Amino acid sequence: MPGGRLTQQERHQIALGLADDLPYAEIARRLHRPTSTVTREVMRNGGPLTYRADLAHRATERRAHRRGPAASGGTRPGPEPHGRDAAAVTGYEEVFTTALVASGLARMPARVLTSLFLTDAGSLTAAQLARRLQVSPASISKAIAFLESQSLVRRERDERRRDRYVVDNELFYQATIASARSNDQLAAIARRGVTVLGPNTPAATRMENIARFLDFMSESITRAADQARELLHPGTAR
Repeated sequence: MPGGRLTQQERHQIALGLADDLPYAEIARRLHRPTSTVTREVMRNGGPLTYRADLAHRATERRAHRRGPAASGGTRPGPEPHGRDAAAVTGYEEVFTTALVASGLARMPARVLTSLFLTDAGSLTAAQLARRLQVSPASISKAIAFLESQSLVRRERDERRRDRYVVDNELFYQATIASARSNDQLAAIARRGVTVLGPNTPAATRMENIARFLDFMSESITRAADQARELLHPGTAR
C-alpha cells in the first residue's frame, strides 16, 4: 500500500528492476510508490550494485524492532526548512552518504559529513548531530575525531562556547590538492626505482612511464583545481 512499509514482494520487484537496469522512477511507477521511496530503499541497503531483496527486508525488520512501536518513519523531528520535501531530502541524504562511502569513508563519518553539507548553516554541534542521526554521542565523537584527523571538518566555538563542527567551500579543493601531492610522492618513488633497476632496462622504462603519467596528472589536477577555485571564489589565494 502506498505510504506504508515496503513488502518483501515489492523489494523483490525492486531487485528485478535493478537487474534490468531500470531507472528508479520506472521501478517506482510499477510499484505505485514515490521515486524517493525506491531511491532511499536501494541506497540504505548497499546501493544498486549490491542490493538484495531478502537482506534488505531483514535489515528493515531489525531496524524497526530496535526503534520500537513509538518511533515514527521520519529521520528527524520537525519540518524541513524552506518548504523542502522531507522525504526527498532523506532520500538524497542516503544517496550522498552512499557516494561518500563508495569513495572510501566509513559509513558513520560519511553520515556526519553529509549532515554538515546539507545543513544550511554548514555547522552543527555534537548534540545536534546525535539527534539528527539518532545515534549515540560516542558514535558522533568517534566519527568527528576521524574527520578532523583528515581535515574534512574543523572545530569552532559558538557564542555559547559550544564546539561546532564546520565544513566550508575549501574542503574539496584541499582534498584535491592533497591527492595531487600524493601523486607527486608516488612519482618520486617511481623515479627512484629507475636508478635501482638500471637505466634502459624494461622495468626501469616502465617506472619512468609511471612517473611521467603521475607528473602529468598531478599538474593537470592542480591546475584544474586552482581554476575552479578562482572561478567560484574569485581572489582566493592558495
